[in-house]
Amino acid sequence: MKDNHQKIINRSSFILLFWLVFSQLIASAQNTKVGFHYSISFDDPATNTCQVVMSMDGLEGDSVCLKMPKWMPGYYQIMDYGKDVIAISATKGDGQELPVNQKNDNTWTIPLRSSNTIKVNYTLKADRRFVAISTVDAEHAYISPCNTFLYVDGFLNNPVDVNIQLPKGWEDIATGLEPAAGTKNAFTASNFDVLYDCPILIGNLEELPPFKVDGVCHRFIGYKMGDFDKAAFRTKLKKSVEAAVELMGDIPYKHYTFIAIGPGMGGIEHLNSTTISFDGNNLKSPESINRTLSFITHEYFHHYNVKRIRPVELGPFDYDRENRTTQLWVSEGLTVYYEYMILKRAGLLSADELLDEFSGVITASENDPGKVYQSLEQSSYRTWDEGPFGVRGGRDTSITYYEKGPVVGLLLDFAIREASGNQHSLDDVMRFLYNKYYKELGRGFTDAEVQLACETFAGKKLDEMFEYITTTEPLDYEKYLGYAGLKLNIIKDREQGAKYELVVDDVINPHQQAVLNSWLME
Repeated sequence: MKDNHQKIINRSSFILLFWLVFSQLIASAQNTKVGFHYSISFDDPATNTCQVVMSMDGLEGDSVCLKMPKWMPGYYQIMDYGKDVIAISATKGDGQELPVNQKNDNTWTIPLRSSNTIKVNYTLKADRRFVAISTVDAEHAYISPCNTFLYVDGFLNNPVDVNIQLPKGWEDIATGLEPAAGTKNAFTASNFDVLYDCPILIGNLEELPPFKVDGVCHRFIGYKMGDFDKAAFRTKLKKSVEAAVELMGDIPYKHYTFIAIGPGMGGIEHLNSTTISFDGNNLKSPESINRTLSFITHEYFHHYNVKRIRPVELGPFDYDRENRTTQLWVSEGLTVYYEYMILKRAGLLSADELLDEFSGVITASENDPGKVYQSLEQSSYRTWDEGPFGVRGGRDTSITYYEKGPVVGLLLDFAIREASGNQHSLDDVMRFLYNKYYKELGRGFTDAEVQLACETFAGKKLDEMFEYITTTEPLDYEKYLGYAGLKLNIIKDREQGAKYELVVDDVINPHQQAVLNSWLME
């Protein structure tokens, strides 16, 4: 009786699963019939506006619900992009006007009235300068897709095409989108996630000579890039990319574009591009060049770590609300760690300079009053409320994963090296997460899976190490730095707080020297 009952349960479960999958396939097939086409034009760019036409065909039902994303992946803040839509109207395929009803700041509904084809026209205000916001002026435009293109609920997996109508005198377009075959200034995206991941820079742009890494083309193109030694900068940037590729052992894109959007602040990563604020006029000293290369390397490495090695909560995206995760210490903190390590491996930082970089983040992390109140996991989860750098000023009860994250990454790397007899490192963990969860399973990782990966390569439990991520327990620098023969010198300063200097200990044994040499790759 038990066996027969179990057979019935199994058969019922199979039938239910079959119908769930079948219904999803039917819904997906119906959705793919709907086409989405966008056209961007600039009637008077000096007014800091652009005009967007969204055309849809193959629609079914009584109405359509349009939304503007509330945020963009890579910048974990609610941006309320819908408020930048300052005029919107709609027509049927025959030109008849349709009413547009605004439900809230980012949602509009339009009755179809027996039409399966409609056209939506809207004007977008673009008068703010920031890497996560669209900007239009008399000379150029920077299009942040999440701030520009409306979407329809339930159709994010549909293909999209975009046509750009250049104003008179504007010549160039830089984007990670794929060009549409046989059509000038037109591009395609396989779905809305790809569209929203590909910013567009438009105007009269300057480009450095492209370079190839493992046969893949890399471009650096920008607006008002300034006066600097472009050949030397390009050479160093190529070395950084080569070092990152060597670390991960794979290039997952067909082409890559560094898009320099002009002077300002901030950078945001994408699958096959990054947009960065950039002013070459500031590249006048080795220190300033290294700072800029470190910043760019950080954004470049993100195409591995967060775009592909990602927390399970960050994709598929919900553009209508916060996508909270506790794992930005991995996505952002470890990316800071690797920006320094990659520059060292590229020959762009000396060993002493590498130690100086970590001295800086340790000093910042240890002098943060919020360290006794907030854990790394909490700083990740609360970033939507407190910002990426925590709450500054007043009673500081928060930290930033940009500072404590790379410090914990440093100690975690040494913990794995020590436990594995210097046979494995954090590098192995990153490659495993990339190959297992991105390439093999096609999904993000969980917090438990990160810890398991680290412990697998360490060959032992790392509970103490992970308490530094989940609690506010003080870091045991002496223990973990000691594995590589390193120590901290602490210099007290009444006004600035303590300054921490990471240095090689005066006396280290052969095992410590081997770990240190392996870490420095010397």
